[in-house]
Formats: sequence, C-alpha cells, structure tokens
Amino acid sequence: MSNANDSAKSRSTDVKYLVTQEGFSEEIQQSNLFHKFNAKVPARFVLYFLSCSGFLVSFMMRNDINIALVAMTAKNSTRLTEIFQTNESATLSSALASGDTFDWSPTVKSVIGGSFFVCYVLSQVVGGVAAQHFGTKHVFGWSQFATAFGSLCIPFAADLHYSVVIAIRCIQGFASGLTWPAMYAVVGYWIPLSERSRFMSSFQGFSIGIGLTYVICGFIIDNFSWRYAFFTTGSLGMLWCFLWYMLAYNTPHEHPRITDEELEYIEMNIGVEVKESVGMKVPWKCIFTSLPVWAISITTFGRIWIHYVFIFYGPSFMTNILKFPFQANGFLSGMPFICSYLSSVVFCCIADKMVLKEVMSLTNIRKLFTAFSQIIPGILIFSIGYINNIVVLLIIWFIAVTYITASYAGAMANIVDIAPNLAGQVLAFCQTIHMSASFLSPLAGGFIVTSERYAIKT
Repeated sequence: MSNANDSAKSRSTDVKYLVTQEGFSEEIQQSNLFHKFNAKVPARFVLYFLSCSGFLVSFMMRNDINIALVAMTAKNSTRLTEIFQTNESATLSSALASGDTFDWSPTVKSVIGGSFFVCYVLSQVVGGVAAQHFGTKHVFGWSQFATAFGSLCIPFAADLHYSVVIAIRCIQGFASGLTWPAMYAVVGYWIPLSERSRFMSSFQGFSIGIGLTYVICGFIIDNFSWRYAFFTTGSLGMLWCFLWYMLAYNTPHEHPRITDEELEYIEMNIGVEVKESVGMKVPWKCIFTSLPVWAISITTFGRIWIHYVFIFYGPSFMTNILKFPFQANGFLSGMPFICSYLSSVVFCCIADKMVLKEVMSLTNIRKLFTAFSQIIPGILIFSIGYINNIVVLLIIWFIAVTYITASYAGAMANIVDIAPNLAGQVLAFCQTIHMSASFLSPLAGGFIVTSERYAIKT
C-alpha cells in the first residue's frame, strides 16, 4: 500500500514537473517570438507611427471647420445655393430647405476660424513647460483628448449659438498648441542625429491630415451632413488617444518592450547633454535672447503665412472661384497636402544622406532646405494670381504645397540640432512667433479680398 502511494505521488510530481516545464518552454518560446517581433518593429518606428498619426488626427480636428463652415452658412450665398441645387447633391439641397444652416456673417465666420489660432499661439510656452514637468505622454495625450471631445461637441454648440462654437474652438486651439512642444521634447531622447531628419518627416502627418480632412469631409458633407464631418474627426481622435496611451513612452528606459540592442544603440548615439538634461532648469532668458532661435522663428513665419493661405482659403477658392462642387473641392484641396507628406519624406531622407556623407556642413544643409521651403512656394503663390488656366493653376498649387514641406529637413529640424535637450521649450518659443501667421494670414486675406465674383476660364 505504501509503495502504491509513493508511486502515485511520484507520478503526480512527474506530471506537475512536466506541466511546469512545458509552461516554461512555452513562456520562453513566446518570449523569443516577442523578441523577434520587437527586433523587426523597433520602438522608434512605433514612436514614428504614433507621431505621424497623432499630427494627422490633430490637423483633421483642426481643419474640419474650414470646409464645414462653407456648408454650415451656405444659405447666405445665393450663388452657392444655385451650385448645390444643380450638382446632384440632394443632401445639401434639403439642408438649405430645412434650415440646417446658420445666418452667420463673414465677420463671425472669420472669428470662428481665427479663435482657434489665437489660443493656439498663446499655449505654446505652456506646452514646453508642461512637457518638461509631466512628460510628452500625458501632455500630448490629454491635449488630443480635449480636441477630440471639442469636435464631437461642435454640432450641438452650433445649434445653441455661434459664441459657444467660438468658445469650443478656443479650447481646441489651446489644447492643440501643447502638442508640438510636447512631441519635440521627446525627439532628443529617442532619435539619434543620423535619423533625425527622417523622424521629423513624421510631423508631416499633419499634411496627410489636412488632405484627408478635405477629401473625407467633402464626401461626407456632399452625401450626408456637415454634422457628421465633426463626428468623424472627433471619433478618430478618441481612437488615437487609446493607441497613444497603450504604446507611447517618454524615454527609451521607460519602454517595457524595447530590445536591449535598440536601447544600447539609442544610448550610444544621442548626445550627452540630452542624458544630463532630466530635471534641469530651463534657461528661458537664453532662449529668448538667442539669435539662432529668432532666425528660425522669423524664417518659418513666412512659410506658415503661405501655408495658411492654402489651408484657410483653399476650400472657399475652389468653390467660389473655380466653382467645384464639395466632393471635387475636397479632393482637389486635399490631394496636394496628402502628397506633401511623401515629399517631406523624400526631402528628409536626402538631408540625412547629405549629413552622413558630409556633402556640406549641417548648417548649410539646413539653410538649403529652408530656402527650398520658402523661396519656391513664395514665387509660385505670387504667380497664381496671374494664371487663367485651371489646369496650370492646379499644377502650380500642387508644387507650391509640396515644396513647403522641405522646411522639416531645414529650419524645423534645426531646432533639435541647436538644442536637443531643450527642443520642446525652444519650439514653444519659435511657434509663439511663427504660428501667429496662422491667424494673421487669413485676417490679411479678409481685408485684401473684397469680391468673389471672378471666375477662372477653362
């Protein structure tokens, strides 16, 4: 009897041992598979994806109102009413008849459009300080959440009063202003110099966002309602927030899934000043008095001025001057911005190759690409006013928008070059200066443009 019991216990122990061993083997196997997956998909690539998609979604929520406002106030324009009623758009025609539009003056519309950017500029320095104290993960994540929630609320706010829409746009603007300094702050900790230009192309996700906004919202407005345009962008923003909190980390050391090889590579290729900057006091006086910082700010002001001529007035130009219906308007307004992301990747890859091969000094490389982003679009946008052929005009428009993105291999990348350990704070100051063009450019356009009756000849 005793021998039988001992034998049973022995078999039980053997079974438990085998189960434990099998579980341990499975755990090792899963760990190896996970390690292989991480090795193939580096944490830096995940950060690139989150940065690119984050700015994409951010700019969708920022610009949805540019094209939606045209539909929201369509009954104020007899000519627009005629266009909608003759362009097989039953939804827009019924919207005009049912009163799903608002009697807002051009002044109110300009205030709605500009209120976002006034608060956006005011929050830049706040974003730099917040990123240092709370980390990029929290600042970027919560700012996106606030912007997405605002987009979901705008259709209801419009029914109450335009002042409520203005208030929401102010909140969205302030929240969105935190994103750029927060994202710049993380670049110095994650991205080696030889990869920096290419990573900066992820910020051009905003170009895809602008393009998709016009394409998607144009389709939605034409076939459903302008209200669903806001619901769509807000929902995408909420979905992105979930991914961000699941996958983003402030530094490589905090990342639980990064491989030892990638961590070692990052540690060996980022500057000593970045490693020693954690918890340091920000030298705001030095930033405010730095000539290179002022040079970047003032130079980029010109690029932003041109960019927002296309962003803000593009949809109304397509409808009022070129007389395209909403769906065509959305496609033609958006495609140059979508393709400008590809051009930014090309510019940034070329810049990184030039840095690696030492074709010229880093400073001259930044100056060269800054010149591409400023001079060529400036000349082309000047020529648009003298072109009467629609095809030629659209080609010029397309080239101008794509060349603007060269700045991300130029002045914008130079921010991290001159202050890798304080990139978020330096960007915050630069954005306060150059992003003022985002509301000054549309404001100046409003004073200059006095008639929309001119039409381009086909």
